[in-house]
Parts: sequence; C-alpha cells; structure tokens
Amino acid sequence: MRRLRACLGAAAAVGLAAAGTTALVAGNASGATTALSNRWYAAAPYLMPLDNDPPDAAAIMDATGLKAFQLAFVLAPNGGGCSPTWGGTAPVSSDTAVRSVIDTIRAKGGDVSVSIGGYGGTKLGQACPDAASTAAAYQQVITKYGLHAIDFDLEEPEYENTAAIRNEIGAAKILQQNNPGLYVSVTTAGTADGTGWFGKQMLLEAKSQGFTPNNFSIMPFDGGFNGAASQTGALTNFNAILQSTFGWDQATAYAHEGFSGMNGRSDTGEYFTQADFQTVLDYATSHNMDRFTFWSLNRDRQCTPADNGGRTSGTCSSVTQNSWDFAKYSVKFAGVTPPTGTPTPTPTPTPSPTPTSCKTAWSSTAVYTSGNEVSYDKHNWKAKWWTQNEVPGASEWGPWQDEGAC
Repeated sequence: MRRLRACLGAAAAVGLAAAGTTALVAGNASGATTALSNRWYAAAPYLMPLDNDPPDAAAIMDATGLKAFQLAFVLAPNGGGCSPTWGGTAPVSSDTAVRSVIDTIRAKGGDVSVSIGGYGGTKLGQACPDAASTAAAYQQVITKYGLHAIDFDLEEPEYENTAAIRNEIGAAKILQQNNPGLYVSVTTAGTADGTGWFGKQMLLEAKSQGFTPNNFSIMPFDGGFNGAASQTGALTNFNAILQSTFGWDQATAYAHEGFSGMNGRSDTGEYFTQADFQTVLDYATSHNMDRFTFWSLNRDRQCTPADNGGRTSGTCSSVTQNSWDFAKYSVKFAGVTPPTGTPTPTPTPTPSPTPTSCKTAWSSTAVYTSGNEVSYDKHNWKAKWWTQNEVPGASEWGPWQDEGAC
C-alpha cells in the first residue's frame, strides 16, 4: 500500500548498507542515552539512512529544529532466517553504517526510533516460528542501538498472513513488557473508511492478546485519497473503529491514534501539499492525537523540474517546496516552533579586548527564541532560533551565537 514500490524494489536489489516522557536509559556499544519525550518519537518522520539519496540528518536538525528520526526498515534476511537485517541484506549484528548515523543524531541532542516491516520484503513475523523468537530478533535491534522507541509497520503482504500478524503483535507485547518505557507505534494501511479488512483483523488480534501500543497509526494515501479533507475523513472513521474494537470513548481513541502521511506526490499520483499537511496537523492537535509522521525525509526537497515530469520519486516530492518544508510540520507537532530560515554555522568571533557587561545568565529551564541574549562561561550569547536546555557553546552548529567575552 505504500513506500514507493519502485524505490523499495531498487533498495531490495541493491540492499541497504545500513538502512510521555519516560527517561528510559538503555545500554549499548556507544554508551547509555537518555530518551527524548514521547512527543518527539510520535513526530519522527521516516528516513532511509543509506538509500534513496539520504539527506544529512544533522543539516535537517539545524534547519528545522527536528530532534527525532524514524529509521526504515528492519526485515528478515533475504536468504531466510530469523535474525534482523537492514533491508534484508545488512545484518544488524555487524552494522556500523546506521550506527554512525544514529551517533551523529544523538551527538546533536536527538534520537531515533527504528521501523520494522514496511511494504515488500520478508518480515521477521513471517520468518520466525513464534512470537517469542520474533521478539528476540527485535530485542537485538533495541539492545544494539539502545532504542527508546520502535515502530511496527504492518502492511502488505505481511498483514494478510494471520500467523505473521500474531507473531508481530505478540512480539510487540513482549518488547513492551521487557523494555519499560519503550514507545511503541503500530502503523498500517489507511482507507476512506479508516482501515480495511486486514487492518481491522490486526486490531482484533491486538485486542485478543491484550496489547495496547502508544498508538495505532494509519497511512491515508495510495488508496484514492487526494488532499487533506479525504485524510481527515479517514482519521475520523478510524477513530470510530478504535472505539468499537477496544470499547474506548472518543477521546481515548484519539489519544491512541496516529497519522502517517506521504509528502508531495504519492505512488498512485495523489498530491499532498504543505497546506494539506497543515490542515491534518491542525486536526491531529485539536483532537489530541498521539502521532503525526510522514514518508519521507528522503523526499522532503524539490525535484528538478519541481513537478518531476508528473512522476513520483523516492528522493524528492514532485511539488514546489523549500528543502525540509514538510519536516517542519513534525517539529510543530512536537510542540516546537521551527526556525524561519536555514541557520548557517557562525564562526566564533574574536573576543573584544574590552569585555562588555554580561547579559542575564543562561538557564537550562528557560525557553529562548531568536534574538534572545544570555551570558554563559563569561561570554554573551545570542539565540539563533528556538531553544531550551541546549548549553551555549556546546556545538558550533548549535542554536547559540557567541557574541564575545563579558
């Protein structure tokens, strides 16, 4: 149902070389990391880290204020077996390439969630014999990268396989129990009615196992959608499905509901512009939905020509845009105001020979916006964009401009 069939087909042939607020601390080879708030994992857009002309995650963070990324996709090995790989070809156990991307993001104060499944390829729920072994395979991914969040992307062809879905839902429940504080999303296909027969069967499987993730998200695209009105209609209908399936009231259902869109031109020729994203964002926030994400950051830039000749691409959106326009809606969902322009690195100026008076001392709890001035470590600093709890001078790429000694 999604994820640019042609582009994922190319990825399968070439192979991926690598690819709320609980303070869960997980050990891994790169050291312990502290979780972001759940709202950031709920806002994390999808990124293929080493396929589909991957953009520089650090540059996106600087330009938009984005802190979380949804890395895609973990699959079973193409040759068979119950062990996790990136894209079916690169074993997670020996990975260094995706690890490097994750380390870069974390060094700038961000974090990642990992998405398992997606459209096409063999999923671990299909390859592993039961829920326990499926969970053990996914636990390797959580432990390897010290994850605080994980996404189960359950769609074609896996979600048509009853045994596979039983394994995936069972694995998700085991991981949730064994990793306290783990943020778990379940993503599936969307239809005008909310989700189709197989999506409803997946929800019934979750109910039968007593499993409740942070959210169930639908993908309202590649199914006769066009524009925001059709998407918000599907979200309303999906809310009714969640109510009837789990016995929730409307507010509880929205608190467990998510949106996963596709920016620009979809696989089937639907169009979703920046204005559409704003409309769906307004719907999601006004209804207190749990998640707002999209496929993908690899596509969040303008094609040449802008309409790409009326074709869909895995590396650009096929609509007129500035780079990372769509990522800024994820930042807004996380509760942050994105910078208005793309920040550029500012060299540290030579201190004045006659130090000036110091501004009010920087506070880790205060919120600063562009132009605010503080003092820290005997220097004055000016905020380049919205920031909170980011130490002045910690990174030359960070939000603070050094104004010299004081």
